[in-house]
Amino acid sequence: MFETLPAKQPDAILKLMMAFREDPRADKLDLGVGVYKDENGATPVMKAVKSAEGKLLQDQDTKAYVGPLGSPAFNQQMITTVLGADADTTRLRCAQVPGGSGALRVLTDLLVSARPAATIWLSDPTWPNHIPILTAGGAKLSSYPYFDASSGKVTVDAMLETLSKAAKGDIVLLHGCCHNPTGADLTHEQWTAVFDVMKSQGLMPFVDIAYQGFGDGLEQDAWAVRAMADALPEMVVAASCSKNFGLYRERVGAAIVLGRNAAEADRALANLSTIIRSNYSMPPDHGANVAERVLTDDALSADWRDELEAMRVRMQSLRAKFADALRKRTNSDRFDFIAGQKGMFSRLPLTPEQIESLRTENGVYIVGDGRINVAGLPNDSAELDQLAENIAAVL
Repeated sequence: MFETLPAKQPDAILKLMMAFREDPRADKLDLGVGVYKDENGATPVMKAVKSAEGKLLQDQDTKAYVGPLGSPAFNQQMITTVLGADADTTRLRCAQVPGGSGALRVLTDLLVSARPAATIWLSDPTWPNHIPILTAGGAKLSSYPYFDASSGKVTVDAMLETLSKAAKGDIVLLHGCCHNPTGADLTHEQWTAVFDVMKSQGLMPFVDIAYQGFGDGLEQDAWAVRAMADALPEMVVAASCSKNFGLYRERVGAAIVLGRNAAEADRALANLSTIIRSNYSMPPDHGANVAERVLTDDALSADWRDELEAMRVRMQSLRAKFADALRKRTNSDRFDFIAGQKGMFSRLPLTPEQIESLRTENGVYIVGDGRINVAGLPNDSAELDQLAENIAAVL
């Protein structure tokens, strides 16, 4: 039977991770994998998460199923975290899902079921896994221009022009903050222009917000999705707790639906429940239970917000230092954009040959499109200067 299956190439990022692990060099540097790293290069368990896990182990008295939609308390907390305390909850519904990827998939299934002829528009570039996840859900995909590699900025005029030609009822996938892989975000004014085009064209927003808290702050990073909820009648949101809670392996996320009214929101949630039931039946509990405890305990929530803010500030500091080091080593401002971008990622204007040279000659591992994990940059100034020198050399 299996001989009929086509040969498959491994995922590029997973392949890079494997090559890094097998590299015996002591001074190798991993800028590829998309997880937060501290100044020691470790991906820590947050203190608030540790405390919540201790309470969970002490208090939990059952391992019974949580139901297809998960914990109602977790879902309410995620609505508040993403949409705000003043959100119109009469039209909002939420399902606990296995990570942001799980949210993307079940929401794609929901949208394809509701509008099978619709096209889902993705930014060019976008997170590489968007394409296989949405394609597996049966979606028809197209792309809109988003990023100018030479300037490191959003090509907003080209984006608006393309979206103005999309068909009524089409769906637009938008990165709520901290665009992956570029780190280039829309300004508030540009977001408003996008809302206007989507409203006039009758387009449906599909928001992926995986890095809330890593850009300008937990509340600030939610500005676009909250403004969208005010400006447009319907929306779906895929939210993740992987980055801002550090719950990567626990697979914690939320699929949020905004309906035009309460009845349509209820109908969407009922269909989402059916999709979940026929897919993985029930979401895992542990990670979501931990996040729920953090969000509902004032002391734990305060600790979590403080630690999250420290992570954000550290990444912004690394951006500034890296941009400065590159400016000195290249004697140009071509990399200054790094300092002004947001979140965990930036995309360096390097060719595949230059990226390969950095790996083979210097043990610097970068994704083939030039994406780097800012949190993986060296904390030591001398090491950061050496990295900038290596990049200048391949240029």
